[in-house]
Amino acid sequence: MTALEALQATLAGEHAALYVYGSLGARTSASAAPTLYAALRAGYDVHRAQRDRLNRVVRDLGADPVAAAAAYDLPDPLASEFDVRRAAQDLEQRCAVGYAELVAQTVGIDRRWAIGALTGAAVRRLAVGGDPEPFPGVMVSGAP
Repeated sequence: MTALEALQATLAGEHAALYVYGSLGARTSASAAPTLYAALRAGYDVHRAQRDRLNRVVRDLGADPVAAAAAYDLPDPLASEFDVRRAAQDLEQRCAVGYAELVAQTVGIDRRWAIGALTGAAVRRLAVGGDPEPFPGVMVSGAP
């Protein structure tokens, strides 16, 4: 995989993350679950900024950024706060995997930024009740 391909794949992941985060936020009450709602809102804002940065980087490389899909599959069920938390944890885990791949395929400022984004995904996963991992985004034998 080239750096551009990794950037495009990560951008595609950010499109999906925004869609899912929007759906999770819509299923969460700001008054009944304020901590969860705040974590979802913060996650949405970070992913939107990361998407925008990835769009710029891809354009700066002379390529057209990959477009968002019309819709994405949502986790099922999303009937409870537990379901929403689990979905957000899974989403950030997938994002961490994508950013780990981006770290492996980039150098310099892009790699430093990807490391920060990977760290952010791990922290956001914790904020919605996820368990800490020794190497976020890296599939280790025996790990989730």
